[in-house]
Amino acid sequence: MKKTFLLSAFVLLWASAVAQTTKNIPERHPVLSQDEIIANIETVIGQVMEDWKIPGMGVALYKDGETLLCKGYGVKNLDTGVPVDAHTIFQIGSVSKSFTAAVIAQLVDEGLLSWDDRVKDHLPDFEMYDPWVTENIQIKDLTSHRTGLRDDIGTYLGNLGYDRDDIYRMFKLMPPAYLFRGDYQYNNITFIPAAKIIEKVTGKSWEDNVRERIFQPLGMTGSTLNGEGFGAALDAGTAALPYAFERKGREMDVWPMIGDEQSLWWLTVVGPAGSLCCPPEDLIKWAVFHLNNGKAGDSQLISEKQMNFLHRGVTITSQTPDKTNLYGHCWFIEQTRKCRLYFHTGTTWGMTTMCAFIPEMNFAMTIQVNSEAPSEARHAILRRAIDLFLGYEDYDYNAEYLAAWYKRADERATAEEKAAAERVAVAAPAWSRIQGHYTGQHEVLGDIDVLIEGGKLFIQLHNKKAWKRELRHVNGNVFNFRADGWGFDVTFLFDNPDEWGSLAKGLSITVGSGEEFANWDRKL
Repeated sequence: MKKTFLLSAFVLLWASAVAQTTKNIPERHPVLSQDEIIANIETVIGQVMEDWKIPGMGVALYKDGETLLCKGYGVKNLDTGVPVDAHTIFQIGSVSKSFTAAVIAQLVDEGLLSWDDRVKDHLPDFEMYDPWVTENIQIKDLTSHRTGLRDDIGTYLGNLGYDRDDIYRMFKLMPPAYLFRGDYQYNNITFIPAAKIIEKVTGKSWEDNVRERIFQPLGMTGSTLNGEGFGAALDAGTAALPYAFERKGREMDVWPMIGDEQSLWWLTVVGPAGSLCCPPEDLIKWAVFHLNNGKAGDSQLISEKQMNFLHRGVTITSQTPDKTNLYGHCWFIEQTRKCRLYFHTGTTWGMTTMCAFIPEMNFAMTIQVNSEAPSEARHAILRRAIDLFLGYEDYDYNAEYLAAWYKRADERATAEEKAAAERVAVAAPAWSRIQGHYTGQHEVLGDIDVLIEGGKLFIQLHNKKAWKRELRHVNGNVFNFRADGWGFDVTFLFDNPDEWGSLAKGLSITVGSGEEFANWDRKL
């Protein structure tokens, strides 16, 4: 009797647990035909483009051994109206990181290095801010965002005119934001030493390694790299024109990026972290290569062991009752009740990308956009496509994401209006107090001149690009200038921070989002 009672109680508890774990699983329906699915996806694409004001998009989809979709939507350029097609070149941003990691995996296969090698084993001159980290950081730390560097620190140094070698030498000037390997914080510049290791062990540039080891064997004949490659494609009319996407008050604002605003110098500097440029017909080959676990045709370019390493989660980046996200070596791994999704997004100046694959579905998809529209626009298309192939109920992800964007826009506009109303305007110091020559506190920073010419105030940076840009007053001792598509605040430093009666003793430049990277001292 007691055993029967216990068994009955167990059954009730089990049934309750099952009910709790299954109640949020979406209902599944009979799967539509391929033609119906593709038609549905294209309807979603059109709605997303309209709602997010996207000029052009390239989409490719592979399922069960066949490319079902590879085409363009919208236009390369709103003024010319030239349509996007499967051959149109887009920058793919941070999806480039997976190419750099794949080259390293090939070199591991060849016995030229190990993921466990210390960076110092290959680059003896490499220095981090912390001496212990300098001695112990490993190659695998560079590609998994666990180095201790703050999220995105150093990303915008290229916009100031520095090159990869300069930034490599600046690592020792960057204090950590968290304990080494103690957290995940996404960073771009760690791929510069990763690329240098590739170059050191192969005797070839990172660019040549990508071309020879990936582009050529995969038949990615339309792809290119760096600012030079994309600029040439723009000149030839084979690339989409990048468009900025910004919030203006409570609405979306989209405008074409021309000349210096395209940040092509930055694109070259960020190279191994974000400079690849591919048409849809090429990028889908990259997604399928990973779907096929390192095979291109009959050739196993990267061993299954190394592909499994690249696709293995290293750090949990987020977790909810319905979803766990991890980051591996240049891939996000999202596990839900529906499937395990491998993906990476990419954002550059005026371009955004999504590259994804799902082994259990034999599915791969790429989405490329010539606008900085938020990632929600690409996720809305991808998630709808996954649901369609799995037979889940129709859900309008785009409407949900769009409503959330407008809600955030309203909240931010309200906060900005409040801040503007409370702002106290402070006059600028006399230009004669801030003009002069400033010396960087480390030689790699170079010197700066602040000049008065033709009734205007200019800043002249003495580095690789030696850009001279006009300084515009913001408030008090803070000015601003733009270079290579990015705005920088310059704060002039005085002995008495509330008065500008003396000569400025130095200046600092805010490089990123609140990233006051370095100071320059005035040379008297």
